[in-house]
Amino acid sequence: MRGDDRFQLPRRDLLRGGALVVGFALAGPTLAQAPRPGAGPPPATPDPGQVDTWLALHKDNTATLYLGFVELGQGTTTALPQVAAEELDLDLDQVRVAPAETNVTPNQGGTYSSASIFRGSPQVRAAAAEARLALLSLAAARLAVAADQLEVARGVVSVKGDKGRRTVTYGELIGDRRFDLKVSGKAPTKPPERYRLVGTKAERRDLPAKTKGQYTYIQHERMDGMLHARVVRPPGQATYGAGAKVVSVDEGSIARVPGAKVLRRGDFIAVAAEREWDAVKAARQLKVVWDRGPALPPQAELHAQMRRDKTIDTVVLQRGDAAQALAGAAHSVSMTCRGPYQSHATFAPGCALADVRPDGALVICTSQDIYNLRRELAPILGLAEPKIRVQFRDASGTYGHSCYDDVAQAAAIASQLAGRPVRLQFMRQDEHGWDNYGPAHLGEVRVAAGADGRIVAYEYEGWQHNWSQVEPSQQLAMGTAPTEWPTFPSQQVATGTCGGQYAIANLKLVNHHVPGQGYLRGAWLRSPLDLSFAFTSEQAVDQLAFRLGRDPYEFRRLNIADERWLGVLDAAARAAGWTLRKAASTLSDANLVTGRGIGLGTHLQSWGGAVAEIEVDKATGRVRIIHLWGAIDAGLVVNPGNVEAQIMGQLVQTASRMLMEEVTFDQTEVTSLDWRGYRVIRFEDCPEVTPIVVQRLDQPSQGAGEEVMAAAAGAIANAFFDATGRRLDQYPLTPERVKAALAGPVLI
Repeated sequence: MRGDDRFQLPRRDLLRGGALVVGFALAGPTLAQAPRPGAGPPPATPDPGQVDTWLALHKDNTATLYLGFVELGQGTTTALPQVAAEELDLDLDQVRVAPAETNVTPNQGGTYSSASIFRGSPQVRAAAAEARLALLSLAAARLAVAADQLEVARGVVSVKGDKGRRTVTYGELIGDRRFDLKVSGKAPTKPPERYRLVGTKAERRDLPAKTKGQYTYIQHERMDGMLHARVVRPPGQATYGAGAKVVSVDEGSIARVPGAKVLRRGDFIAVAAEREWDAVKAARQLKVVWDRGPALPPQAELHAQMRRDKTIDTVVLQRGDAAQALAGAAHSVSMTCRGPYQSHATFAPGCALADVRPDGALVICTSQDIYNLRRELAPILGLAEPKIRVQFRDASGTYGHSCYDDVAQAAAIASQLAGRPVRLQFMRQDEHGWDNYGPAHLGEVRVAAGADGRIVAYEYEGWQHNWSQVEPSQQLAMGTAPTEWPTFPSQQVATGTCGGQYAIANLKLVNHHVPGQGYLRGAWLRSPLDLSFAFTSEQAVDQLAFRLGRDPYEFRRLNIADERWLGVLDAAARAAGWTLRKAASTLSDANLVTGRGIGLGTHLQSWGGAVAEIEVDKATGRVRIIHLWGAIDAGLVVNPGNVEAQIMGQLVQTASRMLMEEVTFDQTEVTSLDWRGYRVIRFEDCPEVTPIVVQRLDQPSQGAGEEVMAAAAGAIANAFFDATGRRLDQYPLTPERVKAALAGPVLI
């Protein structure tokens, strides 16, 4: 690009304006997404109410789809084109996806909360259906027949029964011109019985290059004239509110590193050099004295401190009188369980490139919400939002809010300080030590049943803090006061996993919001808090079944009224070959023992069921997960192959988080700064996994990126009880915790 061209905001071939009817005149021979001549500068955010925001049809009879959701390994750039191609009567090979970029692709919100298909497919379907209706109107006029006499295949419109003699292509009708058409929401969409592409296993488009090592990731990107940079921070974070205060910097400590220079704004420090290795050396050698501020609670006292803290208490859901029903029930169980801080721990450290100039900025990064990042960058850089372009590039897979926005902010700040383009990459300790961790959780549950085996009362209380809203780079550079996100359903006791699977007349859910500034940074991690909820709740439900002498699967079936929950429970049990028996009824004195467990749970939507088979080595305390089965009902599944892959990934990640993953810290800072300090599952520990998609073509699409993890966590915990007759009240299931539990009495 030429200098100033970097900051122009091309509107691409988007179509703007009025309504399209038979006989209308298409707007000029301009490119479809180009701004209309004389219309002034393009808006900072494309209008989602216009067909042209979503689609461009080209002269070669292909289409470009513009999406705000990005590819994180979930298959969005394959599944959403399936939806568009289905409605347009194109084939999948005729639809490409434009790279995500502010000012160019629509703002659909962040790529999280399992939203890509749930929120994205209705938008794409409506725009594509509107475009098809308009194209058929044009074709009817061109071919001099009624629109209902036309049929379409691969974008070629022909007259029914005419054997192809009279045809016209989409490209001939509108190629590279704008529709200038609003999305009315009234254009008819295809009924499921006519689907050719939706509901089929189309191969993910990004996989061939990735499997061959030919894919371009953010770490491979370069800018002309750029510097390499690294941030300089204490190795691990302290309390969120404290940040890290600079006492002194000895710039002379890097004098012998060629061309290295210090970039500083407030307490934000980075080093930059022409060569990457020189930037790495300078970051290691720069002498900085830090004031770390208030101490963290001792890790062993973390949950007790959360329990003691003054909290903001909210009754999330209440029906009936849970306390009275618990007091009068024939059988009751109570459990208190603890979940740890867990890290996103992306395999490749975060990376971003930035070119910040007085009149605009270009930032290339891996943000899952490029429009929100643009909003955050504007005050940091002192630029108006439309002057900032944010482009998405793929990186190492991550679900949840890891360091991708933090590294993007750091690159932008460093570029502005250096007056040159900068490529900034985190080191492993930056990624592990300054992550936005999934918050720790303390859960207390009480559940009761009558003599007939039906659950009559359920009460759950949960303690955790909310998500951090200010990235470290902004906090250090600007002195921005740390704040937390407003409370959302993902941050509090969940109605779906905490008793919501069962028909319970008397239920009470209480959320205790712990102020987060005295703890570690927190944010959403895949299936936020749900593993902790299910680890607590599903063990209590299982223990109640045990008290009643009932099989865990049979007990759950008895207490479920919703066919969607029954569907995933039955699907998982059937796939695993479940046979009825009371849990812990086959205990053995052998050193190696096996067990199986079942569980239900979800995130905020959809339905998840799982079965686990595990092995426990009593001598070493090692737990090995042999097999996990996971079933998801996500309504209409656009690409079952994608969802099967998602289920497999969820099961493997749940195994890792249940067995190994835990952020460690002392009262000064985080200490789990590498793969030895923060263990994740390796191939040798990976269980066999079986994904099951419960397809419901007649139902709206729901989320499928995290909705079986809670169920799998509960199933793993219950399998441990089946194998050993003991319950664990804290995860991960480390050898030390396992051996401590085995030293206790059998719960029979």
